[in-house]
Parts: sequence; C-alpha cells; structure tokens
Amino acid sequence: MIGQTISHYKILEKLGGGGMGVVYKAQDLKLDRFVALKFLPPHLSADEDEKKRFIHEAKAASALDHPNICAIYEIDETEDGQMFIAMAYYEGETLKKKIERGPLPIDQTIDLAIQIAQGLAKAHKHGITHRDIKPANVMITKEGVAKIVDFGLAKLAGQTKLTKSGMTVGTVAYMSPEQARGEEVDHRTDIWALGVVLYEMITGQLPFKGEYEQAVIYSILCQEPASIISLRTGVPMELERVVNKAMAKKAGERYQHMDEMLTDLRLLKKEAEAGVSKERLTKPKLHKSKRSSLYIGATGLLVLLFGIGLHLWLNTEEKKEAVSPDKYRIAVLPLANISPDPQDEYFVDGMTEELISTLLRIDGLRVIARTSVMRYKVGGNKDVAEIGRELKVGTVLEGSVRKSANKLRITAQLIDVQTQEHLWSRNYDRVLQDVFAIQSDIAQQVAEALKVRLLTGEKGEIEKKATENLEAYTLYLKGRYFWNKRTEADINKAILHFEQAIKIDSTYALAYSGLADSYSLLANRGSLSSKEACPRAKAAAIKAVEIDDTLAEAHTSLGFVRMAYDWDWLVAEKEFKRAIDLNPSYAIAHQMYARYLSGMGRHDEAIAEIKRAEELDPLSLPISAGVGQTFLKARRYDQAIEQLRKTQEMDPNFAQAHYFLGGAYLNKEMNEQAIAELQKAITLSADSLSVGAALVQAYAKLGKRNEAQKRLDEVIELSKNSRHAQS
Repeated sequence: MIGQTISHYKILEKLGGGGMGVVYKAQDLKLDRFVALKFLPPHLSADEDEKKRFIHEAKAASALDHPNICAIYEIDETEDGQMFIAMAYYEGETLKKKIERGPLPIDQTIDLAIQIAQGLAKAHKHGITHRDIKPANVMITKEGVAKIVDFGLAKLAGQTKLTKSGMTVGTVAYMSPEQARGEEVDHRTDIWALGVVLYEMITGQLPFKGEYEQAVIYSILCQEPASIISLRTGVPMELERVVNKAMAKKAGERYQHMDEMLTDLRLLKKEAEAGVSKERLTKPKLHKSKRSSLYIGATGLLVLLFGIGLHLWLNTEEKKEAVSPDKYRIAVLPLANISPDPQDEYFVDGMTEELISTLLRIDGLRVIARTSVMRYKVGGNKDVAEIGRELKVGTVLEGSVRKSANKLRITAQLIDVQTQEHLWSRNYDRVLQDVFAIQSDIAQQVAEALKVRLLTGEKGEIEKKATENLEAYTLYLKGRYFWNKRTEADINKAILHFEQAIKIDSTYALAYSGLADSYSLLANRGSLSSKEACPRAKAAAIKAVEIDDTLAEAHTSLGFVRMAYDWDWLVAEKEFKRAIDLNPSYAIAHQMYARYLSGMGRHDEAIAEIKRAEELDPLSLPISAGVGQTFLKARRYDQAIEQLRKTQEMDPNFAQAHYFLGGAYLNKEMNEQAIAELQKAITLSADSLSVGAALVQAYAKLGKRNEAQKRLDEVIELSKNSRHAQS
C-alpha cells in the first residue's frame, strides 16, 4: 500500500497495526500536511456490524475537541470498500515505548496522568467510554503533550452493544474486572485502566500478569498487585493511594468520576511545584522484581477451572471473594522451647526473632513482624489454618529448639496454610556455634521451597554474621528478650545485656542498635527524661550506623531522636526513609515515619504509612492504636473511633486505646463518653499526666468546674514531680 494514493492521501509508511486495523503515515495532498490513516482489515470491512462500530468510532472521536485527544479529520472508504479514518499525525512516540526504557520520573508520571485524565474526562462528559486505555494508545509528542488515540472500542452511551455475545473487548492486561467478565461497562472501566497505566509508569511493570490470557484475567479478578512502595522508593504515599483507589476491584469503590481522580492528581502536582514533596519527587531507584514465578500456581489452577466451567465461577460474587492466600506472605510462629532448662526461653525467642530478621532480607517475601506472631506462643489452641486467616498469610514456618550445654537440636517445617501440606521440613543436630549457619540455611530453604529467586547479594546478606562471638550473641538475645517485655525494669535489664555484649565485641552493630532502641523507648514512655535518654540513644544509633549502615533498626532509632529531641525534621525524615528503603517490611520504621508525617500535617501520607505498619504487624497493640491516633490527628474522628474500638477488642486493658478514644470523643463533643474512656486510661496507665490534662478539658466542657479544678490541681502536682520535667 506504501506509495499508493487513497482519496487525496498519499501513503508514505506503515506506523503500526493491531487487531482492529493498520495505521499508515500519509500526506494530505489537499492541505499539504501529514496525517495518520487507520484502515479496518478487509475481512472486517465486509461485516456490517463491524462497519457500524467503525463509524461509531469515528463519530465518537471526531466529536471530542480536546488538546489531549487525537484530532479526527474524516471517515471514508476505498474503492474496494475498505473503511479508514484520517486523523492527526504527531511527531513523538507512544507511552508504551517510553515505559519500555524504564519507569518514568514521578513528576513526569503525574503530569502525563493529568493529561490523560483530562482527555478522558472530556470524553466521559460526552457519554463516551474509551474501553481500551493502554500505553500503546497514548501518543507523547516531542513537546511532551499526551494524545489519546484509537477510540476504536469507544461506545456511545445508550447505543446497542455491537460485540458478539460473550466476547470481551480491550487489551487483557488493562481490563477492569467487570470488562474481563464480559459485563456491561461504563466510564469507570477507563478509570481502572488509567490506574493500571499509572502503576506501569511508576514501576515499569504491570500490576496483573500471567503466562496467558486466562491467567491474567484470574490475576485481575482475584489477586492484589504488589505495593508500589515495595517496588520503588521515593513514591509519594498519596500517589499510591490514587493508584489503589483507581484500581479498586469493585467499580463502586473506585473514583466515580474522572474529575475526582483529576483533582487528586492536580493536588499532587501542586504540592510538588510548591516544594512540599520536593524530596519525594526526586528520581528514585527501582527495586528489581521480587518474584520469579508468582503466577505459576495461578495458571495451573486456571486450566482446571476453565475445564469445569470458569464462567460460572466468574459471575458469582460469593466465589470471587474466596481468594487463595498469598503464599509469599509468611509468618514465623514462635519456636517451641523443649530445652531441659526453661531459662533457655530467651534463646528460643531470640531464634524466632533472628529467623524473622533473616527472612526479611529476602525481597520476594513479606514477613509478619515479631509482635504479632509472638501472640501464638506455645499453649494456644489455634491451628495453622486459623492463624493463617488472622494474619492473612499463605505460609507458616514453625518448629522447636532444644538447647543442652553446647548441643543444639532445631526442627523446622514450612506449611501451606490452605492445604496444610508440609512444603519443607528438616532437623538440625549441631553444636551451638553453628546457630548462624542454621538460620541462614533455613532462610534459603524457605526461599527455595516457595520458588523465590534470591537476588544478587541477598545470599551474602543472609549468610553474614552480626558477630563472631557466641557469648556476645547470647547476651544480645537476652537483651532483646527483656526489651520485648517493654516494662521499665525489663528495659533497664536489656540495657545491661546490650552493654555487656558491646564490651565483649565493640563492633557488634546490632547490640548498639538494641541500646539505642532501649533508650528511645524509655524516652518515649517518659520513664527517663528526654534530656537524659535521647543523647544516649543518639550516640548508640550513630555508632550502629557507622559500623553497619544497612541496619534499618538503627536508622529508625536515629530518626526518632532527630525528630523528638533534635527537632531536625529534614534529617529525621531522611533517616526514616532510609530505614524503609533498607527494610520495607520493618513495621516500626513505618510506624515512626507515620508519627513524623502526622506531626508535619501530612495526614494522608501518615495514614498510608501507619496502615502499612498495621499490615506488617496486624496484632500489634501500639500500631493498632497508632492507626486510631493518626486518624485522630487528621480530624477523621469517626474513623478514629472505629479503629480504637477494634484495638480495645484486641485488649480491653490497653491504656493507649482508651486515651486516644477519649480524645476522639472529646473532639466530637461526646464529653460523657470521653470522661469514661479517660478515667479508664488513668486506671490502666502508670503515667496519667497527659490523660489528666485531657480530663480537665472534658470536665470543663461539661461545666463541671469542681471536678475540672480537682483534676487540674492533680495535674499541676504531678507535673512538678514528673520525670517529664526537662530541668
């Protein structure tokens, strides 16, 4: 066809082709300009239904006059009856080609998303749904202007459905769940597709993948994509929220109109231009893919499902929710202590914590934090299936430890939560000195059993010894054992053990990190004045970082000191982000960063961070209450109340939950309820200074002056004697 003249267009070169036609670059001989001609395949031009759809395409697109939509000049037919559309030709490249070179800078991603959203908003206002939004259908001109092309699947609202019964239209990887099921769709299917395109621009990969179409459809319908912030650092939390909302599987939970999504994207851009998010919008590095065989099991399942009538299952709402648990989300249950000496419990608990830390170094796994798993210590009556449901994990690692003199016997087994099948098991009979090698071997065996490919350097990280001295290691385990008890007396015992470990091995970074954590915790609880505790925590954290800059725990402790004591906000944020970059699964780092963001008034980001911490440590009382506190500071009082009631269900005697709930009630003018909660908090808390101050406010609001004055006198007296005094 190249060299031919069709109507008044001279064909110059082929630009590309797809299932709905071939596109050529041509010269308009009448107006002396370049155009793009799209031809419907000859065998489809003969089909009257396809011709009707093609005409609808032209009418729909030509009615849209917008800078971000490709201009349509005319529709015509060749002498032999082949339909074609003449449209504007742009110098540039498709968004697909840009993404193929790697993830886009965040600021460019937001800008392009805004342009695409603007074009789609215009189409939606005219009752037109594109239904095939994908990077290949977005042209980026040399000036950086996004042009949406190929409204080939656009459908005029109210028109007869032109696809054959049972057919799905669109490109599978970008289909919305309702589109993949072959259901009628509306403009919200474009919102979903734009969310997928956004995800791809940010990460360089698709959120839903598979070895063939059915596997991709299964993923779209039944699986959640990997978190964007786990794949790339430096992504604003608000941007991830926008993407997640756009890709909500239920259409009713997405943005309901493109203008809503556009508003959020414009706000992100405005913040960036104002310098609010300057550091977050610098070009970040991208983590490599974490799972080499994520969909192997899904594809095998699909073969079976399709064989017995997958379409029945796809259209049943109840069935859709019966999704297989994520096998890469793993819980290390507390190892059982079967040693002759019950005092060896510190060693067994320490082994559990060390295994968690070792597995966290494998990027392909998401490991539940220690706080949550330690609730399942020996003596509970819950089976693996129930634990799996509560922690939302697909795999559990359990075992036992027998320590006798210099001998060590460890058993370990990896269990599939859904099938109860043992994926791997092994017994280790070694000398105590081999404890590090055992931990490393278990981690590697778990990765192999789950078919997780270890990335370059991960094997070395797993095998790296924190110390060569077994006595120092034992003291460190004792320190962590007492630190995890969280009482003031036990934290002081922990400090003694960490200091003894450091005395034996002055290069033991983890021991310095434990020391920093201990002093930070004392300051945070008010058990030791910040003036006394924070400089010690700071010195220990700095030393830990100097010895080993890869310790997320040390950077988190240093970030806390910079925030709470130095008031150095920029450095504090840098430390928290460094900790998260080093270990995205370290729940405390997300918790502390959320606290920082909340204090900075960046509430949406704070909520996203604390929810991430809760996901990693779902049974942690401080984190659960922290979610409520974050909602409280964001003035989202109803959500705060709902969350804090959930925390109280976990433990009715957790003082913080009552204190924060009292604050939420106070802000909603529910003063009687506030007083009840605050009084409960005082009963349960050793430190009633801040709670007492809140009670004064509640009584005053109710006009109970005598009670308010009495409480005020108590607060004043308490403050005189409190260790909070910074004199």
